[in-house]
Amino acid sequence: MPSLRMPRILRPAALAGLALLASACADVRYLAHVTRGQLAIARAREPLDAVIAAPATDARLAARLRLARDARMFAARRLGLPDNRSFTTYVDLHRPFVVWNVFAAPRYSVEPVLHCFPIAGCVPYRGYFDEAAANAEAEQLRAAQNDVFVGGVAAYSTLGWFADPILSSMLRWDDDELAGTIFHELAHQRVYVRDDTTFNESFATFVQREGLREWRAARALPEPDAHDRARDAAFVRLVLDLRERLRTLYAGLHDAGELEKAKQREFEDFRERYRVWRDGQGGAGQDAADRGRDAFVAAPLNNASLLPFGLYDEWVPAFAALFAQCGARWPDFHRRVRDLAAQPPALRREALTGLAAAHGVSR
Repeated sequence: MPSLRMPRILRPAALAGLALLASACADVRYLAHVTRGQLAIARAREPLDAVIAAPATDARLAARLRLARDARMFAARRLGLPDNRSFTTYVDLHRPFVVWNVFAAPRYSVEPVLHCFPIAGCVPYRGYFDEAAANAEAEQLRAAQNDVFVGGVAAYSTLGWFADPILSSMLRWDDDELAGTIFHELAHQRVYVRDDTTFNESFATFVQREGLREWRAARALPEPDAHDRARDAAFVRLVLDLRERLRTLYAGLHDAGELEKAKQREFEDFRERYRVWRDGQGGAGQDAADRGRDAFVAAPLNNASLLPFGLYDEWVPAFAALFAQCGARWPDFHRRVRDLAAQPPALRREALTGLAAAHGVSR
């Protein structure tokens, strides 16, 4: 089964299933796979400065790596993010993605099949450094009556346990996405909560967005395009609405034959709603983001393909409100985020809901 490139709004998925994070009772073959994959990346790292200075380095590659180096320094000096060896090296992967993530959900449920690790906690996907291995896992999950989605990932975090490099897969993005990804992944090293993917990704996404705004201002560039972000957010709302429609459907019907027909009708109705929305935005094919959304909607859809949506931005308004409460001071903001992270899940969610309401977003 071929994997699909995730739309821009789903990049990057934060964690691969690294050997460091794997459970002691995890599948031995999987443990061996991720160990080999991580070690291969570690062995291939080259210092950024050396690659940039090498006469054989292409001028465009050197320029992108200089930008990545500058973004990492900005993250440490201006955004309060870790100043360590992460993103001080480069790896040419010789493949389009570093990891392929496998998402699964039961055929008539929108709840994910979770994979739990002692450090990372439970996450709704399993990462593979090899596409064939990811597809083999997908086939096994499908045989167990699950819907499955495989998505290629250009960057991931080891939560500071390894010195994460700049990967060649990251360099296909524009300058904003490259710098923003560095901010995003370093944010995971600053604060990470077991078993709360949405908290972790929303925090990192806020740091990415606000960091990018400050980064562009420091370089005398205009604000990031608010129209692009609004279109991304509107598309996410369409997908989340579909997921809630399916949740209601699965709770109300019990005949498998009727469920399957109704499920497919929901997907077709979603495609029609998407076409109406897209045409209202000026049609398809305007840029890579539009083409990515079109490709995602046109591909076979199932419960699992909807799972990544909402992981990255549900609590972004809450973190924006918290940042404003801190007077836009990064040290104070990071302290408050750590305080939130230390709270029990129910209290943390209650606090985030209150912050989101203060930002004008109801939950």
